[in-house]
Amino acid sequence: MEKKFGIEIEHVDAHSRARVGILHTWHGDVPLPMFMPVGTLATVKCLSPEEIKAIGSGVILANTYHLHLRPGEDIVAKAGGVHSFMNYDGPMLTDSGGFQVFSLSGKRTLSEEGVRFHNDFNGNEELFTPESVIEIEEKIGADIIMSFDECIPYPASYEYVKNSTLRTLRWAKRGLEAHKRKDQALFGIVQGGAFKDLRELAAKTLANMDFPGYSIGGTSIGEPKEVCFQMVEDAISYLPNNKPRYLMGVGSIDYILGGIERGVDMFDCVLPTRLARHGTLMTSEGRINIHKAAYKDDFSPLDPECDCYTCTHFTKAYLHHLHMCGEELGKRLNSLHNLRFLIRLVEGARKAIREDRFLEYKEECLRKYKDPRGF
Repeated sequence: MEKKFGIEIEHVDAHSRARVGILHTWHGDVPLPMFMPVGTLATVKCLSPEEIKAIGSGVILANTYHLHLRPGEDIVAKAGGVHSFMNYDGPMLTDSGGFQVFSLSGKRTLSEEGVRFHNDFNGNEELFTPESVIEIEEKIGADIIMSFDECIPYPASYEYVKNSTLRTLRWAKRGLEAHKRKDQALFGIVQGGAFKDLRELAAKTLANMDFPGYSIGGTSIGEPKEVCFQMVEDAISYLPNNKPRYLMGVGSIDYILGGIERGVDMFDCVLPTRLARHGTLMTSEGRINIHKAAYKDDFSPLDPECDCYTCTHFTKAYLHHLHMCGEELGKRLNSLHNLRFLIRLVEGARKAIREDRFLEYKEECLRKYKDPRGF
């Protein structure tokens, strides 16, 4: 039987929009909701594909902008696509590079055609258009790919956000028309800033285009938490229930749980591995900075509730030693733990949703983890 992309929603929590189900892809099925590790350059920093799979990961992200610059999409395609290139046989997702391009303040020029920017590696001028981004993503070959959009800054005026959102919708249509591969699912990205009517307009317009899935963009860029959650609600209210919903760039437990409560299925962020490389660890009792002297002779597990390789084999004292010596093993062990921590978090959420007690689970987690930022 030919594999097809889609979701099965198995249960919706009785007291919220939280839902549990299965995402079907060409490289396997993945339970929802899920947290997706970020492998920007076709690698999750410090970790092997086998280690990523061992902690329960499903989808891994790669970045279109960065892979275009190095090694180039043609090299990835010549290797047989990103799965073969990095030897990962599970599902993969590429973002469009829109966030990276639009973060090049002063080095890019925006027009209806697309975005021109300076390539710092070879000095060339580059042009990303909705069509060229789709071409790059098709060559990279991930299961799920993103439309090219403008990541709107926060705050921004209503006029700016409206013009940008309308242009992103035009770009979405162009990208959809350019997309040819049948073994990839192209997601539309809902923009609209913090303006309810523009979020509604974007979500309704993209829903009418009948994308296989939808991303909620323009969040986690400095806006207050309540504004972020309102953006999510203003988008999800107009997205189809039978398509996956992806909240981009979210990796702290308060935002993940808040997103799940509102009906989000997919999350990603570099946060857990970035924190890990700097010695900051997520635990069931809150955040730990492993460089602190208090851990020098602490021979207890990092997190007694965690089942990851790090927690079942090593002590805080050893992790402290590795960090203070600058040993790469410390970064790897820390990264394994932080990713497993978030994957366990969504595993617990899935169980709680099935038992109609998600809100209770959310409050219990936030109370236990103590840190007001949720990580």
